[in-house]
Amino acid sequence: MSDIWPTELKVSKDRQRLIVTFNDGESFTLSAEMLRVLSPSAEVQGHGPGQKVTVPGKRNVAIISMTPTGNYAVRIGFDDMHDTGIFTWSYLRELGERGEELFAAYESELSEKGMNRDTSEKPR
Repeated sequence: MSDIWPTELKVSKDRQRLIVTFNDGESFTLSAEMLRVLSPSAEVQGHGPGQKVTVPGKRNVAIISMTPTGNYAVRIGFDDMHDTGIFTWSYLRELGERGEELFAAYESELSEKGMNRDTSEKPR
């Protein structure tokens, strides 16, 4: 079990951000879009190496639910009905610490595939 865990998980009033405060005092604001497109779900990550999916068109996605999963994670539901991602405390911490880098890589993937953050249409 990790020595780091959240002491507070708070969704912003506009449901566009999750504020996570950890027991060591670190606090991070994670966008709903980043949480959605980097979801640890099999739908996004795939079931094995090389199966990761680039999810376009989620700029305005909102958080609609958070359900505790044991003592180690939270399941986050989004208004596009995606709710299969179980975000462990360590993954939320990683997103807090490396989110900008990971989101920049996601934006590069979108560009390389001719996709964008505003529409879910995939190129033909």
